Amino acid sequence: MDLLFFYGLFLAKTVTIVIAIVAVVVIVVNVAQRKRGQSGQLKLTDLSEGYREMKNDMVLAKMQHHEQKLWHKAQKKKEKQETKNAKQRAKQGLKEDSGKATLYVLDFKGSMDAGEVASLREEITAVMAVASPRDEVLVRLESPGGVVHGYGLAASQLRRLRQKGIRLTVAVDKVAASGGYMMACVADRIVAAPFSIIGSIGVVAQIPNFNRLLKRNNIDVELHTAGEYKRTLTLFGENTEQGREKFREDLNETHVLFKQFVHEMRPSLDIDAVATGEHWFGTQALEKGLIDSIGTSDDLIVAEMEKYEVISVRYSRRKKMMDRFTQSAAASVEGLLLKLWQRGDKPLL
Repeated sequence: MDLLFFYGLFLAKTVTIVIAIVAVVVIVVNVAQRKRGQSGQLKLTDLSEGYREMKNDMVLAKMQHHEQKLWHKAQKKKEKQETKNAKQRAKQGLKEDSGKATLYVLDFKGSMDAGEVASLREEITAVMAVASPRDEVLVRLESPGGVVHGYGLAASQLRRLRQKGIRLTVAVDKVAASGGYMMACVADRIVAAPFSIIGSIGVVAQIPNFNRLLKRNNIDVELHTAGEYKRTLTLFGENTEQGREKFREDLNETHVLFKQFVHEMRPSLDIDAVATGEHWFGTQALEKGLIDSIGTSDDLIVAEMEKYEVISVRYSRRKKMMDRFTQSAAASVEGLLLKLWQRGDKPLL
């Protein structure tokens, strides 16, 4: 008995110490985050410099050892001369100018609820604070669509660039469908890969109903509303034909608004021909006028490096540990549902 008593006492002390350590760590982390006073962090990456370094590495790999030494010597001499010229211009009060405009690269990989719009709005605000009329924005977009209000807001965020006169290009390597295309159509130019999925200008909604199951088990569900159409279709109540008709009416109204928005952004598009809810691959989408050219985002960025300094802009939101866990689980479920949908609705290669 004494052994069990002392073991229990030791275990209690150990648990107490562990809890105390965890509490201290949590407090320190929270204090550090409060001191930073920000909900996220803006990260800028010079893609031009990264590309030049990669190119130099490939060039050096093809040289002999003595050639590499001469190359490094020439590079140092060039950098020294550029630094000297910059100092002279500074002394003379001349403004430093690389002669190149800037291409800001943003990435948007949209989920069903378009929650990524929170970071997108921060990135666009940051770009608009410094961008000049010479600059351009490239959005690498990937999304199969989702909720109307989420993607409507995301499209509105991109429209801020267009309203300020900043040229916007959207590059689609995989998919920009439904809400994803609602975002893409805002751009001055849409570039898509040959087998990317484009279009799906339509609206869909479905809801399961468990009313008959509940009735068989003698379970009653009461739903009270104020307003004739406060609820149209429900999960557990008995749906009426009047409710179904109103639900379909709401879907059609949403579809009309979707079509009007796309037509406003791309007036040359035959909207009635493409707003059937169908999707097309990149080459087909080009023929129908849904996009402007065929290509990948990589080819586009490399080509633009000739006339632009290319800067990646990414805003990362700080998340609590529990939020990271729940979002990761939700993303896994969403990915599984998307795969199941694709297997049933899309051809496999």
